[in-house]
Amino acid sequence: MSVSAKEVRFDDCTMWVELSDGRTLGVPLAWFPRLLHATPEQRAACDIGRYGLHWEFIDEDISIEDLLAGRGDMTSGAVVARSGA
Repeated sequence: MSVSAKEVRFDDCTMWVELSDGRTLGVPLAWFPRLLHATPEQRAACDIGRYGLHWEFIDEDISIEDLLAGRGDMTSGAVVARSGA
């Protein structure tokens, strides 16, 4: 059984993704510079698909598999800020 997104919401610095298995992931917006710099309206225009999330106007695609693996923006040249653990 694959896990999919049911809902996506944002606060000032985090993307929250509710999954079909009941978990909710909190992902720093800093991992995804396009989302970090997007307007609230652009962030809200998310298309939820079977395997991931898509934002047409900011050209962003995020797979649920990558989120579960803790991977941020994988595009060439992307700067991903992560805090040390």
